[in-house]
Amino acid sequence: MLKFSFTMGIVFIVISAIFNGAWVDGQQQRGNFFSETDEHRKFRMVIATYSGSLGIVFLLIAAFIYFF
Repeated sequence: MLKFSFTMGIVFIVISAIFNGAWVDGQQQRGNFFSETDEHRKFRMVIATYSGSLGIVFLLIAAFIYFF
């Protein structure tokens, strides 16, 4: 259960970072910002927020299992 929780936490954090655009440089981020609609940007941020939250929850579960 510990490995599963930790792995799922990392996977959800990576998904959140991808949808958030955390791993692109400034020119790519500027290009993405001006080429997408407000609706698409809101959708990306919702996915990033939910997956980031799930990632944190799974990592907290893994820490709880590990320490207790």
